[in-house]
Amino acid sequence: MAKYIFVTGGVLSSLGKGIAASAVGALLEARGLKVTIQKLDPYINVDPGTLSPFQHGEVFVTDDGAETDLDLGHYERFTSTRMSQKNNFTTGRIYYNVLLKERRGDYLGETVQVVPHITDEIKNSIKAVSDEYDVVIVEIGGTIGDIESLPFLEAIRQFRYDVGRENVLYIHLTLVPYISTAGELKSKPTQHSVRELRAIGIQADILLCRTDRPLSQSVKKKIALHCNLDIDAVIAAVDVKSIYEVPLVLHEEGIDSLVVKKLSLNIKEPDLSLWSRVIRKIKDPEDTVTIAIVGKYVGLKDSYKSLNEALTHGGIANNVKVDIHWVDAEDIEKNGADRYLNEVDGILVPGGFGERGIEGKIEAVGYARVKKIPYLGICLGMQCAVIEFARNVCKLNDANSSEFRKDTPHPVIYLIEEWYDFRNRTVQRRDLKSDKGGTMRLGEYPCVLEEDTNAFNAYGVKEIYERHRHRYEFNNGYKELLVKNGLTISGLSPDKQLVEIIEIEDHPWFFGCQFHPEFKSRPLEPHPVFRAFIGAAFSEKKLLFPNPIEKMEVINE
Repeated sequence: MAKYIFVTGGVLSSLGKGIAASAVGALLEARGLKVTIQKLDPYINVDPGTLSPFQHGEVFVTDDGAETDLDLGHYERFTSTRMSQKNNFTTGRIYYNVLLKERRGDYLGETVQVVPHITDEIKNSIKAVSDEYDVVIVEIGGTIGDIESLPFLEAIRQFRYDVGRENVLYIHLTLVPYISTAGELKSKPTQHSVRELRAIGIQADILLCRTDRPLSQSVKKKIALHCNLDIDAVIAAVDVKSIYEVPLVLHEEGIDSLVVKKLSLNIKEPDLSLWSRVIRKIKDPEDTVTIAIVGKYVGLKDSYKSLNEALTHGGIANNVKVDIHWVDAEDIEKNGADRYLNEVDGILVPGGFGERGIEGKIEAVGYARVKKIPYLGICLGMQCAVIEFARNVCKLNDANSSEFRKDTPHPVIYLIEEWYDFRNRTVQRRDLKSDKGGTMRLGEYPCVLEEDTNAFNAYGVKEIYERHRHRYEFNNGYKELLVKNGLTISGLSPDKQLVEIIEIEDHPWFFGCQFHPEFKSRPLEPHPVFRAFIGAAFSEKKLLFPNPIEKMEVINE
């Protein structure tokens, strides 16, 4: 039978429950356990797919096509488990499932209520991910005191009685702030948070105390006394420079030994050598490369969370530090590309939706193409590359995507209305009247690579599987013209109908893909595309500036 760990948060949001849950998962996996992690979100949207990145950050996509919370990206980066639709439930989805059952008559005339029907549905969603795993870690979104979280907290309170006290562990993450005017750490917010949790009926077994400095034994003792805990159950979650240090820091605090003891797990000590190696590479790189991300959501870095991490992984693979230079595409539209991109080693245009900033992205692509700067275009970034090439190389001046200009005479990117889904072997149909989610190509699809290309050199295999999240596709009606003028199509769907990867001849490294490689990258297994992109950027930098001091002098002029 699986053991269950529930992670809750108090005092304020954004303390890092997702990282904490992921780090505990990594430590338990390093001890040989099979671990999965689930996120229960209190908002009423059925999923985050239609939420603005400015409100909710990145939408993470799983192999089976689920649009999920960005914390699932952390779960995958810290553990070897692949997430699925079952790993993320929202209040909206829970109520939706209950209402469907009520309409079918599943409740046989009962009055449908929060307790037991909603809480039972929540508990069933938790049990749905339990098969074949030794430990299931469940993160409860929101903060203790939020009205939206109450059904989830009631469900996990009941869960201990359903599966046995020896099979459930509660970890509560709080803040212990340092007040500079008083010159001391304050434990009162933690005490209040734990008290509110206990009022709901949940006694925390372990306290994770987020702090910017180590906790003294006297502070830990005070917290333990007021929160009804042993002193060794008060764990300092000290701020670190890299999130990948968290497993090592929490291991030093003894959290994994405590979890093992409280859940009566008889397992080996963890092997953390790979994590130690990653941290050494992050802290002691050979050099630095600067990558410009030309996006439209740069005001909130969580909008590109997986992308940011994947670039770090590419740096780890090449033993370099990646400095990210965030560029708003609309600024390029106003002031030109050279002002923002003339000192970078690589240019990346990420995915996105809508017309805002598109011309700036297209100009950034042209700058990378003409100046021979290594370029990576992801999803919309690939589409912008096709548009730029069609306009400026093939001389189709009005080329565009039908997403941005419905009456364009040259829709080199368009909404394909029929395509073959290789996952379930069915023909999918869609049009502009379909639901937003219904028009998306979501999840993992196969792609066949051409040899002697950047794509094949990066992956080293003929067929790959990558995750998608987009509506518009490459228009095959323009394939012959674009290829004739120097565009290379290096990746296609197995039936050759969907263009997945494009490259450009006579360029150091130019790569555009319809899929999102960042969703599959991990610090212990950097993604081949990011390994190759950062490698190309570093190689070009060394060719231009063999002496690192030389570039510093140029920049300082």
